Amino acid sequence: MKVKNPVLKGFNPDPSLLRVGEDYYIATSTFEWFPGVCIHHSRDLVNWEIVSYALTDENQVDLTGLDMSCGIWAPNLTYCDGLFYLVYTIVYTDRQRYKDTYNFLVTAENVQGPWSAPVPLSRSGFDPSLFHDGDKKYLVNMVIDHRVDEVRFCGVDVQEYDPQKKCLVGEPVRVSPGTGRSDTEGPNILKHGDYYYLVLAEGGTRYQHCTTVLRSKSLWGPYEENPHNPVLTSDGQKDCLLERAGHSQVIEGADGNWYMAHLCSRPIKRNSILGRETGIQNVIWTEDGWFKLADNDTGKPEIAFQAPAEAKQNRDQSARVEFAEGKIPLDYMTLRRSFATNGISVEEGVLRIQGGASVMSKYFQGLLARRQQCLDCDFETAMSFAPRHLNHIAGMLVYYNYDNHYYLKMSRDVEGMFLAVSAVVNRELTDSASVHVPEDTKEVYLRARIRHEELQYFYSLDGESYIPVGPILDMKNISDEHIQGNGFTGSMLGVNCCDTQGDGVYADFRYLDYREFEEP
Repeated sequence: MKVKNPVLKGFNPDPSLLRVGEDYYIATSTFEWFPGVCIHHSRDLVNWEIVSYALTDENQVDLTGLDMSCGIWAPNLTYCDGLFYLVYTIVYTDRQRYKDTYNFLVTAENVQGPWSAPVPLSRSGFDPSLFHDGDKKYLVNMVIDHRVDEVRFCGVDVQEYDPQKKCLVGEPVRVSPGTGRSDTEGPNILKHGDYYYLVLAEGGTRYQHCTTVLRSKSLWGPYEENPHNPVLTSDGQKDCLLERAGHSQVIEGADGNWYMAHLCSRPIKRNSILGRETGIQNVIWTEDGWFKLADNDTGKPEIAFQAPAEAKQNRDQSARVEFAEGKIPLDYMTLRRSFATNGISVEEGVLRIQGGASVMSKYFQGLLARRQQCLDCDFETAMSFAPRHLNHIAGMLVYYNYDNHYYLKMSRDVEGMFLAVSAVVNRELTDSASVHVPEDTKEVYLRARIRHEELQYFYSLDGESYIPVGPILDMKNISDEHIQGNGFTGSMLGVNCCDTQGDGVYADFRYLDYREFEEP
């Protein structure tokens, strides 16, 4: 059966695809969002669900105060001898020529954890992967050159990892400079037949992004380039519905066929509101020992792929969350620290958020959010909030980062409680006119209606009649391309509470309702 891409909608970039028996897993980047490294599971490559996050202990994974789009980059998930291995990068700095890239390894017997304490590896670059070759293991990562007159993404190093000593041993070996298509990153190695295949992400993660392949009969090279590179790209393709395709991993399926997971996006007027998503392509091996997409010779990502078995695909991610069970679903995340540290809990059947820092802060964020996964959707909640003065604020956010978001907020001024919309676009802040609500209001309903590039906020006092607040807002401002600086995440829909007075306040949310409106 044909299955529509992307299979992981919304902010799900840098996929690492793994098969263990009949089970498939995809690990994706989470950047400044916490918990870290989102792991999806499927039995058919068609329908996927989040089963865990690998990095849940903030005492071992400290993201405090990190800049936007730093944090957890490009995980690599493998399995060997009864253990899951996950390597990942924490990017602490991304300024000018420098990136402070700390690479770590964690292991677990079960993909749902518990995961081990992180083992520190190299710091020379990012996007590490672990290659298991017989009884040996090797770290593979791209390397950064800080010199202004040199190629910044200067190649791929391989170094042995000793699982008994839990450290790298020997010296790193530069096995390839890449193919010259710029920004050589995302390296992973596949052994098939007589060859080691080095799979690279190149061209940068925007519209020239691509996947290239090299091979060698020795792990240490020299590697020859595939004459048909790139094996995957949206660049220069006509009528391409999946843009920015690249950063791939290839596996053999349980059915004996081969599959490639890759990142992609579905931009509106060259604006990727949903961020970078994950698609899957069918792969075949050629007579001369290279692999290519099964459906074309151009590397164009197809909007659908052939799944290994018949299964009804459910693309609708709509979900209403009631908090009677006392749990926060895995779809929801917070920023940089744990729910508890950020003052987020479930109490007496409601989501309670203690007032944290302002929404412009990199610290102490009382914010809970989920990915926007459809260009046409509604997000709704019922909020109970009793602000005592202007510095008590709570409400609903359509959020990219601290410099780019739209905020339907409730607060208090000299005339009483009011609602207004703040728009922050690359640090420029504007506020709509205030709408005052009765002093006896115990609960207010908030709704964000997103239709492609337009966002309109609404409120209701009875849950039936909704009144617009503020102007129609441009969702293209909440996109990778519009961000000044790194934009590697995507639109997130959430609720929050701020206490910039510091005298204690909280907001309660009775439910969170996310509804998609998308063609089959």
